[in-house]
Amino acid sequence: MKSTSYFFRTFFALVIAIAAFFLFKEILPKKIFSQKKITKNVIIDSLLLEAVAEARDSVVVEKDVAKQEKVIFKPTDGVVYPVEKFVEYKGFQYLIPFYEKLFQLENEKKGNVRIAYFGDSMTDGDLIVKDFRTHFQEKFGGKGVGFVNITSESASSRSSLVHQFSNNWKMQSYLKVKKPVNPFGVNGHVFYANDTINNPWVSYKANNTKFATVLNRPTLFYGSSDNEDGEVYYIVNEDTIRKKLNPSNKLNTLRFTEASLPSLKLYFKKADSIPFYGFNFDDGQGVHVDNFSSRGNSGLPLSMFNRGMMTEFQKQLGYDLIVLHYGTNVLNYGSLNYSWYEKRMKIVTDHLKDCFPGVTILVVSTADKSTKYDLEMKTDSAVVPLSTAQKKYAIASEAGFVNLYTLMGGDGSMVKWVEELPAKANKDYTHFNFRGAKEVAKLLYTQLDEGYAKYKKMKAKKKPVLKKDSIHKHDVSIHAQ
Repeated sequence: MKSTSYFFRTFFALVIAIAAFFLFKEILPKKIFSQKKITKNVIIDSLLLEAVAEARDSVVVEKDVAKQEKVIFKPTDGVVYPVEKFVEYKGFQYLIPFYEKLFQLENEKKGNVRIAYFGDSMTDGDLIVKDFRTHFQEKFGGKGVGFVNITSESASSRSSLVHQFSNNWKMQSYLKVKKPVNPFGVNGHVFYANDTINNPWVSYKANNTKFATVLNRPTLFYGSSDNEDGEVYYIVNEDTIRKKLNPSNKLNTLRFTEASLPSLKLYFKKADSIPFYGFNFDDGQGVHVDNFSSRGNSGLPLSMFNRGMMTEFQKQLGYDLIVLHYGTNVLNYGSLNYSWYEKRMKIVTDHLKDCFPGVTILVVSTADKSTKYDLEMKTDSAVVPLSTAQKKYAIASEAGFVNLYTLMGGDGSMVKWVEELPAKANKDYTHFNFRGAKEVAKLLYTQLDEGYAKYKKMKAKKKPVLKKDSIHKHDVSIHAQ
């Protein structure tokens, strides 16, 4: 009898709960679950928090976007792409210097092209960038994973390299520190060896990643210091090989070998005040792509780059294209007006062009992201406004643009990527898994390659520029030789 009684009590309680839900449904919030909780993978950069606070305190009048507005280009070296509509904007015109470098590499088989890929948690663990890099190296050559930090919060999840380090490193990041002791590196970090007890160490080991099965020409990047006693050593068989550090310049490099190594473990001795930035692994030819991902990054911290230091990095690494892949951390701040973000990222791109003269920029929009509305997962209402703002600052910055949201399939695409079998995105309806990351890399590369194919055709049709010394005047006509 008692069990029957409990059953009916439970049943009636359930009926009352369901009835109460439908009774109060209209006054419940649209989003059942709060979006404000900061998870392990979402650390918000300080500049973003300041920008959001300022935007809330000010009245922002957003200019009406004429979506049928056309973007007209000026010729670059005699090449001009067709007029584009705002809604379909890709901005290949502004990537011409990058395409010309690819053209020279492809046809003359010499030199190299370098890409800096800045992103947030979407590219954590070399996701997306690993496959993006492979596509380029398959077509244009090049080996190596590029620039890698001294330490990394995502080292354990990196699939293109085995990266380990001791726990006695100190790190400053442009996400949290506005006035670093020494300028940040191109990766947005600076590292210090805390060797009071044990010598800090870092190790890298190549795996079976395509075009990265060895560590190509390992080179250490470090900054200026009065410390003249620092050294780095590593052990080969039973021999200890020591390298003296000479931190006399703003940016210094130390190449350990011109050959390739399967792995490398380095110890840092008496190097406590020397700023370290990371290691570069590349073979010096073809295309190389550096992954500069930082969880929680909105893109705004790039405005903190020290121009002098970036100039030194540009001399050493020579970037031809900068990719800005942000947005995940900019969604969900209570407003669909992203004019503040558009304005601030325009300042960022101006600063990057100042830091890296001659570089071209590609903006990748936010991916689709789903949020629960009325118990159903749908595209977050902020995705389209944010991607539109990103396109607007790309145009204003004369940068290329990839609308990742559209390429994924547009409205509701993240739900499909999560729920289809096999799944291509995680259950947070925000991040891709390795399968989705591979597909995203393919989408990005395909659009860039589309622009490159068009560039080659237009370049072939371009009328030759006549040189003065090749023109001979005759009585009735002009002939070019």
